[in-house]
Amino acid sequence: MNVINCRKCGKLFNYIAGNKICPMCKEISEQKFQEVKKYIQQHGHCSMTEVCEECDVEPQQIQIWIRQERLQFSDDSPIKVACESCGKMIGSGKLCPQCRENMSRNLNNMLTKNVEELKNQSHRKSDSKNRMRFLTD
Repeated sequence: MNVINCRKCGKLFNYIAGNKICPMCKEISEQKFQEVKKYIQQHGHCSMTEVCEECDVEPQQIQIWIRQERLQFSDDSPIKVACESCGKMIGSGKLCPQCRENMSRNLNNMLTKNVEELKNQSHRKSDSKNRMRFLTD
């Protein structure tokens, strides 16, 4: 059993996995998320400051929800976070579409190279098995 202190309230609880906050704080956090989500739906083009003041939530928490893609904003919304790669302001996630595409392309290229290398290695191994061998005195 792994007993730790909650990062928010400091109470001891049985930690299994995920965020290191107790079930009570998780419930409070989820209620705040629903409140923020409802407020944003009702007040489409509100600012981060306005949402924080009206819902009593820290800007860092809203940014976490945006990065987790739990909150998504349109391109014309004033609420944005910076792409973790290039710094371009985005309405949801960790990477802008261009950086996501670049990362995907790079991963595909690496995968293709690795597959080709494995094929070449298997050809080399099979070639050495099929060679004629001579016994010498």
